[in-house]
Amino acid sequence: MSVLLPYKFDTAFTYAADEPLAPGTLVRVPLGSRVVVGAVWDDAPDMAVKVKPIAGVYAVPPLPETTRKFIDWVAGYTLARRGDVLALGLKEQLLVAPPKRAKQFAFGGADPALPGPVLSPAQEAAATALCASVWAQKFEVTLLDGVTGSGKTEVYLEAVAEALRLGRQVMVLLPEIALSIQVLERFAARFGTAPAVWHSELTPAHRRETYRAVAEGRADVVVGARSALFLPFPKLGLIVVDEEHETAFKQEDGVMYNARDMAVVRAKFCACPVVLVSATPSLESVENAAQGRYRKLDLPSRHGGASLPKTHAIDLRQAPPERGKFLSPRLLAAMRETLERGEQAMLFLNRRGYAPLTLCRKCGHRIACPHCSAWLVEHRSHARLICHHCGHTIPKPVQCPSCEAENSFVPIGPGVERIAEEVAEAFPDTGALVMASDIIVGPAQAAEAARRINAREVGIIIGTQMVAKGWHFPLLTLVGVVDADLGLAGGDLRASEHTVQMLHQVAGRAGRAGAPGQVLLQTFAPEHPVIAALLSGDLQEFLAQEAAQRRPGHWPPFGRLAALIISATDERMADQAARDLARAAPRGQGIQVLGPAPAPIALLRGRFRRRLLLKTTREIAVQPLLRDWLARVEVPRVVRVDVDIDPVSFM
Repeated sequence: MSVLLPYKFDTAFTYAADEPLAPGTLVRVPLGSRVVVGAVWDDAPDMAVKVKPIAGVYAVPPLPETTRKFIDWVAGYTLARRGDVLALGLKEQLLVAPPKRAKQFAFGGADPALPGPVLSPAQEAAATALCASVWAQKFEVTLLDGVTGSGKTEVYLEAVAEALRLGRQVMVLLPEIALSIQVLERFAARFGTAPAVWHSELTPAHRRETYRAVAEGRADVVVGARSALFLPFPKLGLIVVDEEHETAFKQEDGVMYNARDMAVVRAKFCACPVVLVSATPSLESVENAAQGRYRKLDLPSRHGGASLPKTHAIDLRQAPPERGKFLSPRLLAAMRETLERGEQAMLFLNRRGYAPLTLCRKCGHRIACPHCSAWLVEHRSHARLICHHCGHTIPKPVQCPSCEAENSFVPIGPGVERIAEEVAEAFPDTGALVMASDIIVGPAQAAEAARRINAREVGIIIGTQMVAKGWHFPLLTLVGVVDADLGLAGGDLRASEHTVQMLHQVAGRAGRAGAPGQVLLQTFAPEHPVIAALLSGDLQEFLAQEAAQRRPGHWPPFGRLAALIISATDERMADQAARDLARAAPRGQGIQVLGPAPAPIALLRGRFRRRLLLKTTREIAVQPLLRDWLARVEVPRVVRVDVDIDPVSFM
């Protein structure tokens, strides 16, 4: 029989069994000198080869047919090996039997009969529509578009309750682990118990118990990161993708997939509804709704009488910070007034560390990463200079390696740590908290940060993108964006869209309770379309303008993209392989190949990188073109070619 292994193989291997085993059965099989985990697959066995016997069978439920079909589909769509896709959800350590003395983690027990909050008429209408979709137990995609603070979570929790009443399982995908804290609290308040969680920070024992609980149907609700898509749900009745626009749903290495899009496919195989939730939906989802492929439900106002914050620009050309500072006097004055009222303020800067660049003030030498095309970022909290791409770290040099001047290095530009230093100087008696992914590590620290903020131990929050979505802090009434222009430069197709989404989301943290909110954007370009959209609050018009710019050139979502990323430790070999691929590029009506060109990060983790971009009209499938293209070029084994279907990042 055929067995697929969670390793770098695309084909299943043939093994002998003493008795027939159902497809999906998890087994132990010999592979060379090792015994490894595998799954009995649906492929026809190769009867012409000499086979080895299966070494054993794991006492866990088989992978459901819907899971197996999903794995095959993802592999075909992304051009990944099926074994690599299988490995996203199946690890041998998940199947090791726990010690008899081990305490079981509790799963299940969510009570859909517990009363939920009182919904507004708009929320009630949206919840009723979602519940009807769940009750029908058929595939349907719904885009739940609601302004920040409109109660989108409470609405989709009613759909979760309907699925639980039907005895079905629910998967809720979140883009970041930290977001799970307040979501878990809302689940516990609604259903009397917290859901199961699935993310990289779980202990091995917890992951093993969660996997088994899902496979056995005991875990009724799972809140997880993108890899939760590959868990073996036997009775999945609803999928929710919260913050569906988030780029964190795209896996950028290994199997390159977008969890939002794959969730739609997963739901189709399971014949269940999927709900995409956002205050700032992606242009792809908006266009799908406009074309009738998705149903759209709107929550246009905040819940409970709260109003949307008022947004204003601070033109840094007219109201600049003091020399050597980064906060305008206007922003500092607004913060002071906010704190005097007993309210809280948030400063947003999507840049970790103390300073993004360190240079010698005598000769201008910049400290760069030896393995990447990137400057090292100073982190004073760690007393190190760190590369944010490969993790290379060094102590801050005492002597310049170029001119040998001592103590000549100075920080250039701000990161959140430098803003925290400025805040401490301006507000010495006010507690401040920095929230960034290198400081708030894992759910426990995120929960402690939320506790301190809600307990009013903190007056000022300084954060990166991790504070931009999902959080609900009732006393937070002022949001200041330190650099609203960050992210607007460069050639990224989606730079403007992503910047609007992020800044609108972070603005939405303000004024979510009774007190009105205010948002101040520090900018050198208040006339920029992105800033104008944020000031007007008219995101619909902004997306219409974005669509008008992309449609004529067949850029997504009006066309298809696929990237080839060629990399090698030898720059000449990377260049040669890229040229060879360019010469063999597909041609035809509606097909265009751009490149080769050095990637924006041309050196990453010691590998030189080149990119080719395939662009087609929407009706052309890129996968057959790519398979034929790659088959016609012999690439040296020391050169790696990665395929990225529907790229989100162009780095």
